[in-house]
Amino acid sequence: MTNRLQELLEEARNRTSTPQEKEEQRRSFAYGNTKIENSRITRETVDREAESLGAPNDERGTGPA
Repeated sequence: MTNRLQELLEEARNRTSTPQEKEEQRRSFAYGNTKIENSRITRETVDREAESLGAPNDERGTGPA
């Protein structure tokens, strides 16, 4: 493994995701999993439902991070 690759892996291990990145990942996960079962699901559907549900508990400071 090159030194540069080792440096990048170490940076990735120590990096914390922002709340926006976590939300994007959450929506992507929801889309990917529901699309398998229902071909009519769109990213817009997931976004609309996520907005109606509000922030997840950990983003409100009421759950584990």
